[in-house]
Amino acid sequence: QVQLVESGGGLVQAGGSLRLSCVASGQTFSDSIMAWFRQAPGKEREFVAAVRRSDSSTCYADSVKGRFTISRDTAKPTAYLQMNSLKLEDTAVYYCATRPQYMYFVRLPSVADFTSWGQGTQVTVSS
Repeated sequence: QVQLVESGGGLVQAGGSLRLSCVASGQTFSDSIMAWFRQAPGKEREFVAAVRRSDSSTCYADSVKGRFTISRDTAKPTAYLQMNSLKLEDTAVYYCATRPQYMYFVRLPSVADFTSWGQGTQVTVSS
């Protein structure tokens, strides 16, 4: 079982930046995928970005391309989400997720693809 702990959320003005971190503990795998999802009030949880641990390949939702960057620490099971040029619509609870199996990024990952989740961290963008 993998435990995930997110940090780095907060309140930021539109146009600002935040960096989220996700630390994994427990059993991790070299082919694992780490991802970020978000959920705004009254909306379904949606995919944001993912990184493949084996080769650091990434994929992004169209809504965050060019503004967000997902990365991983090669020395420890940690993923980051650098969020720049934040917009009001980026306001949500951001969740870290992971799965042990390899995944080709031929489609955007979905909630059902992941087996472990963090507790979430709130990101609020103000005008």
